[in-house]
Amino acid sequence: MKRTQISIATIAALAVFGLAACSKEEPKPAAPPPPPPPSISIKIGHVAPLTGGIAHLGKDNENGANLAIEEANAARIKIDGKDAKFSLQSEDDQADPKVGTTVAQKLVDAKVAGVVGHLNSGTSIPASAIYNQAGMPVISGSATNPQLTEQGFKVTFRVVGRDDQQGPAIANYLASEAKPKIVAIIDDATAYGEGLANEVEKALKTAGVKTLAREKGDDKKTDWKAILTKVRGRRPDAVFYGGMDATGGPLLKQARELGIKAVFSFGDGACTDKMKELAGDAADGLLCSQAGIPPQAADPKFLAAYKKKFNADPILYSPFTYDATKLLIAAMQKANSPDPAKYLPELAKISHQGASGKIEFDEKGDRKDAEMTIFTMKGGKLEPLAIIKSGQTVKYEDFIKASAPVPAPAAAAPTADAAKAEAPKAEAPKAEAMKADAPKAPADAAKK
Repeated sequence: MKRTQISIATIAALAVFGLAACSKEEPKPAAPPPPPPPSISIKIGHVAPLTGGIAHLGKDNENGANLAIEEANAARIKIDGKDAKFSLQSEDDQADPKVGTTVAQKLVDAKVAGVVGHLNSGTSIPASAIYNQAGMPVISGSATNPQLTEQGFKVTFRVVGRDDQQGPAIANYLASEAKPKIVAIIDDATAYGEGLANEVEKALKTAGVKTLAREKGDDKKTDWKAILTKVRGRRPDAVFYGGMDATGGPLLKQARELGIKAVFSFGDGACTDKMKELAGDAADGLLCSQAGIPPQAADPKFLAAYKKKFNADPILYSPFTYDATKLLIAAMQKANSPDPAKYLPELAKISHQGASGKIEFDEKGDRKDAEMTIFTMKGGKLEPLAIIKSGQTVKYEDFIKASAPVPAPAAAAPTADAAKAEAPKAEAPKAEAMKADAPKAPADAAKK
């Protein structure tokens, strides 16, 4: 019996111990981390020649687009309630129309939300038909041939002026300043070069200046001596070349070697500091135009950011490709969607203050009231001479002065009487604040 009692007691003790052990609270698992905020990935395409003779201009354009993407991501933009993550899909069209259409289709197949480019009119025009069929917005920061926006495509825009604005600008400046009687015109047989040369020729004829029969090369030509020898025999007072700096530089250098003393003028494709590298001392004194404000006149914040990121200054059209990228993103924000069909109407009616100034589009997709700049080469550097806007020519210095923001007037120091008058007003809020901060008696205490 005693043994039985001990066994029962032992069992009871073990049971109590087991219950106590079971009653200990198990540690709770750590709470899972909160899910990341929803995000949306948005690709924007960019096309320019990144190889070949004008790769430096293509890279400059790409840099402008890349800087805009970087700033958009830093701004933590939300679209449709999601964090927007922008990226740039950059393609090399080699300044070749056939390659241009190939990479355009590649971007359409990749379902990018919009495209910045192309650099050249010769690639922009055929590629625009592909973007139009896909309903994909495309903004060029440098293509100037009027045909680009004369096709009636509602997805096509540009943030620079047209050649039928640029041609008369450089032609009329040449006619008024150099006063030539005879002008020789040469082009590189591209949509850009030939188109610009046509506009220059029309404007010169309107101004009463005689032009010689057109001479043609191509966009790969570096030996111009046969054409220049022919031109020399006709003794022109001035020469205009429609083409890029990669071909315009050798043309100018060889012209001086052949003793041609005429004033040489160029469009935006050869209006770069690289002309000094390609033409040497022969580059000094040239005249050229750019379809927009000069890079150094762009917004100072953009210039500082570009310099910081790329350790270089903009060459030509990077302020415009920067603006083109920002415009696409701004239109997506307004529509609250990266869907081209939804944000395209917002893009068409947008008003945007960019690095290159205020941007609005007309019904064709051209920039309203675009500026033109006339330059000369001096000491190996391009120097802006004049800005042409709305048919008016303004000296560059005057344009910059007029564009400078007016500083706000400094606040005047208060007089002694004014200070006295303000003193009671200043103290009154303080007294009210002290009353508000005073502890209040609890309601129950008041009842007691």
